[in-house]
Amino acid sequence: MSFHRYRPRLPGGELAPMPWPVSLYRVLNHVAWPLEAESGRWTVFLDRLTIFLGFLVFCEHNEVDFHYLIANRQDMDNLLTGLPTYLILVEMQIRCFQLAWHKDRFRALLQRFYAEIYVSEEMEPHLFASIQRQMLATRVNSTVYLLALFNFFLVPVTNVIYHRREMLYKQVYPFDNTQLHFFIPLLVLNFWVGFIITSMLFGELNIMGELMMHLNARYVQLGQDLRRSAQMLLKKRSSLNVAIAYRLVLTHILRRNAALRDFGQRVEKEFTLRIFVMFAFSAGLLCALFFKAFTNPWGNVTYIVWFLAKFMELLALGMLGSILLKTTDELGMMYYTADWEQVIHQSDNVGENVKLMKLVTLAIQLNSRPFFITGLNYFRVSLTAVLKIIQGAFSYFTFLNSMR
Repeated sequence: MSFHRYRPRLPGGELAPMPWPVSLYRVLNHVAWPLEAESGRWTVFLDRLTIFLGFLVFCEHNEVDFHYLIANRQDMDNLLTGLPTYLILVEMQIRCFQLAWHKDRFRALLQRFYAEIYVSEEMEPHLFASIQRQMLATRVNSTVYLLALFNFFLVPVTNVIYHRREMLYKQVYPFDNTQLHFFIPLLVLNFWVGFIITSMLFGELNIMGELMMHLNARYVQLGQDLRRSAQMLLKKRSSLNVAIAYRLVLTHILRRNAALRDFGQRVEKEFTLRIFVMFAFSAGLLCALFFKAFTNPWGNVTYIVWFLAKFMELLALGMLGSILLKTTDELGMMYYTADWEQVIHQSDNVGENVKLMKLVTLAIQLNSRPFFITGLNYFRVSLTAVLKIIQGAFSYFTFLNSMR
């Protein structure tokens, strides 16, 4: 059903360009990616059926992964071997199927993004290039996650070489899963879960990054347009209508500002729960991954790659959140330094001067509080929050390492 999956379009109707991690996310993750709005009833039914079956597969993996932890609760090394995959599984089950429940809302958000917010390379080459530089960390992180996924392909190879029948993850089944008629289907399901989880990890990071950085670029463009408009009006040297013209320009800028903030609030509503879940699991996950990588680095290369991927994911998201936070925090100063005093100095219309000053004051007040993405309003997505999570993870690691 990949041909029924939603493909974003630009206002002119042409297909929107998507970065390769987002394109890969669309292809690999049928659970999270929405269908086209005009999809037929049978297509929607089959999509929901596969989502339900996928949820059951995740529940089955949750069960056997948890049984492994219970069976090894007295052995800390074995327990921490299975803990990272279990934590990732639970986190992704919550995030992925919460998104699956709201796929239509996610599609509507993407439609609005490409219709109103997306900065095209043809129209704004400098802003577009700036966005690509800001998104470089998420692209590198996607590559590292793919490397982590490819590590799973080594398991079937070692199974053949050493005549073993091991699963991709540490699991304990209530039956003999090494029998061939059980082992092959279960191994296929292991791979399917791995593709869904990995594509969700790097795909949603890149989606959030695209939304935030294009929104950030629109805020930057807002300030540029305001300053450019003021300079053009001042050059005209019209002493009677300059305040009226500037007030009209400022009113239009404020309406654009309100539309951008409304879009940001839509982004916040869409991602806030999943961000909260991501950050809530991150400290324990980083701790377990680093413990395995630290205690046996040569024997746990997979854990090292997963640790680097998760570490980079948090830093990239925190960096992008801080960029947006900094830009919107400067909006009030942007209006204050937009040459309105020069306009008033040049204008002879006292009544319009008063109206303009009131409008500038209102603009500064409305933008006194910066916009930021949160996790259920418990924390802001910023480098500060990420560094606190990393600090907590290494505190847990120190405690576990002292118990060895």
